[in-house]
Amino acid sequence: MDRHQRAVAQVANKVKDFFTRKEPFRISHGSTNSTRPNIKKRVVDISALRNVISVDTHRKTALVEPNVPMDRLVEATLPHGLVPPVVMEFPGITVGGGYAGTAGESSSFKYGFFDRTINEVEMVMADGEVVKASEKENKDLFRGAAGAVGTLGVTTLVDLRLIEARKYVKTTYYPTRSVAEAVKEVRAQTQGKNGARNDYVDGVLFSKEHGAIVTGEMTNELPPDTKPQTFSNPWDPWFYLHVEAATRSSKEPVVEYIPLAEYMFRYDRGGFWVGRSAFSYMGFPFNKYTRWFLDDFLHTRMLYRALHASGIATRYIVQDMALPYPNAERFIDYTDKTFNIWPIWLCPLKQSEQPTMHPHTKGDLKDDQMLNIGLWGFGPRDPAKYLRKNRALEKTLGEMGGMKWLYAHTYYSKDEFWSQFDRKWHEGLRKKYNAETFPEVYDKVHVDIEKYTKMVNKDWGLRLRGIWPLGGFWGIWKSIQSKDYKIHQNSTWRWRD
Repeated sequence: MDRHQRAVAQVANKVKDFFTRKEPFRISHGSTNSTRPNIKKRVVDISALRNVISVDTHRKTALVEPNVPMDRLVEATLPHGLVPPVVMEFPGITVGGGYAGTAGESSSFKYGFFDRTINEVEMVMADGEVVKASEKENKDLFRGAAGAVGTLGVTTLVDLRLIEARKYVKTTYYPTRSVAEAVKEVRAQTQGKNGARNDYVDGVLFSKEHGAIVTGEMTNELPPDTKPQTFSNPWDPWFYLHVEAATRSSKEPVVEYIPLAEYMFRYDRGGFWVGRSAFSYMGFPFNKYTRWFLDDFLHTRMLYRALHASGIATRYIVQDMALPYPNAERFIDYTDKTFNIWPIWLCPLKQSEQPTMHPHTKGDLKDDQMLNIGLWGFGPRDPAKYLRKNRALEKTLGEMGGMKWLYAHTYYSKDEFWSQFDRKWHEGLRKKYNAETFPEVYDKVHVDIEKYTKMVNKDWGLRLRGIWPLGGFWGIWKSIQSKDYKIHQNSTWRWRD
């Protein structure tokens, strides 16, 4: 804690300096899982805050600094027989990012967004004051900063709730043959006896005619003569390809057993299926041999490095959108006709209380649950057409009562953006906690395609990256320089017989 307090004092002094000079600034974490263009000038570096300080087995809590990624967090808690209730499927997503952003995964139908599993946060306010926030102290700040992308304060410490872990996840794949059936099945698996039994629920639509709803139950029992299925080794299958093959011709649910950490990070290799786009972009064969050969480059940390460095993120559709269940099928029909991007991810979500910066339902469509739809794939190459299709996506989403997560590209006008949230509530919090020197949430999430295109035209380096395949090779080079591939190679969460 002495080291932590010294690091926080340095951050507080830097923040206060910007506050005194009335200069806006941004936070550098050392890494990012956002796909927005990463352009920063005045910066406060908090990358040193990356440690799990303690795990309390009696209270079932962990004291964690904000830059601790999910894999390091799990590696710290599992030896104690404990695990966070919500673990984001990408190992590099951090605790602080999960609180300040919208982070929900396959256990979120039960526990809600990641911030709902936090007991208390320590934050540096814009004037340099260090405060604590929880349900009992500064509750408005505790709730308001969740999902507000760092526009109210700088998170420096998190007291995180833990639950008892089991050795395996009994995993069941329910085949579906239509979008309507998939939507109905995913909701059914979160309700009543199913909801009480299941620890995890999500789904993958491979096409309009083929999908699979995936449920997981933690267990210590492994049936005789059963070999656990893993997904972290170079010769292991990518999870979505494995599920697709297992359910392609099956009419009955398929059951297998997966070690707990392997289950939680099952989508890491291939970044769900986004990694397949790299093969398409480079014109490289896609098969089990090439996936094995290039495995070091195909984990999410390396993929994010390449995505940012290559400039490809500016034409890639990376959107998570939460909708009311009644409109989910209609929205997927729209994305099929407009983008023809498959597979699509489905994830049921328990909503947070309003007001909130998380996605939520309103009016006649108000419900305690929403269905997240993950749409990830190449969009139009032409910036003007790309912008038009994204604006149309936002308009259609809004008309169907849905909302986007704010980690990715957002193209709303300011008025359109704030029509979705309680602006008076949020700006009242910024005023109360002297947060005006932090960037506004709209400015952080909005992507100005026209401005970015002009910047690219003036920068030869950015222009060259837009030429195939130079951007891809540059992304590969920057990924190699990061040496992020060593993180996975040395991970202790991976299953070993």
